[in-house]
Amino acid sequence: MLLIKNGTVNTITQGIQKIGILIKDKKIVAMGENVQEQLDSETEELEIIDAEGNFIYPGFIDAHTHLGLWEDGMGVEGADGNEETDPITPHLNVIDGINPMDRTFKEAYEGGITAVCTTPGSANVMGGQAAAIKTYGRRIDKMVIKNPVASKVAFGENPKSCYGSNEDTPQTRMAIAALLRENLRKGEEYLYDLKCAEEDEDIDKPEYDIKLESLIPVLKKEIPLKAHAHRADDMFTAIRIAQEFDLKLTIDHCTEGHMIVEELLEEDYPLIVGPSLSERSKIELRNLTFETAGILSNAGKDICLMTDHPVIPLQYLPICAGLAVKYGMKQEKALESITINPAKVLGIEDRVGSIEVGKDADIVIWDGNPLEIQSNVLCTIIDGKVVYKREA
Repeated sequence: MLLIKNGTVNTITQGIQKIGILIKDKKIVAMGENVQEQLDSETEELEIIDAEGNFIYPGFIDAHTHLGLWEDGMGVEGADGNEETDPITPHLNVIDGINPMDRTFKEAYEGGITAVCTTPGSANVMGGQAAAIKTYGRRIDKMVIKNPVASKVAFGENPKSCYGSNEDTPQTRMAIAALLRENLRKGEEYLYDLKCAEEDEDIDKPEYDIKLESLIPVLKKEIPLKAHAHRADDMFTAIRIAQEFDLKLTIDHCTEGHMIVEELLEEDYPLIVGPSLSERSKIELRNLTFETAGILSNAGKDICLMTDHPVIPLQYLPICAGLAVKYGMKQEKALESITINPAKVLGIEDRVGSIEVGKDADIVIWDGNPLEIQSNVLCTIIDGKVVYKREA
């Protein structure tokens, strides 16, 4: 068992409290001022962390990264995020490409980030399945929180530039949308045929199709389409297609979101904003600004912030939140954007995103406000295990 005492705890969902936190079997089992009194000192072996003068937060969560898919300091040998041979690859799954031995995992948890969504890249119109994982471990199978959490799709310049330059489809935004519709419709027909075969033994099951099989959770609204969309018109196309097929959707990047606030409020799809701490490297980023997050949040949207790692190194997620505050976002909302909001969007809020009894013991102790650049992580705990301690 592990007891954290005397720290100032920002639970995210239940306010800021001066309480102790008791951890057992990877979970938070008790919280309160007198939590130590609940222990049976004769039977329980206890490790104590005295956090006096320090600040305790849930581990931070990034809702959109490519962690482990583009390995640090490597070229093509460590690039496993885009299968640039076919614009339609919904059947790919990130856990088959992630290398948890990449050193950026260590940098992540040393920076207070304990969970992420790792997603395929955006070269393909349909890129594959994304997974929510912990940032500590050696074997990806043991790090998974939920898989899949979404099906990646991409609009705009990325798939156009990948395939259009080779005179393959898609070369236009029209073709991107058409390819999506075509394959979603095929998926609907495949699912219908499967149901008919289940209900009537005289009807043969359709021949197994791994691509269409992977779309079943999307069509059943078990997971969303995770839409790479920077420009306003691309966001509207993503929404249009999601509504045509009655699908769940998240809008990732949302670079021009501040330009269409009323429309995004009307539609009410989850927004994952970023990466804002980067250059305007292509035309569709010409309206990139750190003000987007604050404008949307102040209008009433519960947003998530993201690094798009390795575009921005993952450990700088709190700095991105701090810069969002500098440009107008309220601090408590910025904290929610890297804790409970991404947990909800990814469907893992029952396990992570806040400090509550029953949740995973993913906890970080800071020596100051984590959104201020001079603050340091003193200790990172993932699944109840101390995985990092800052040297004195």
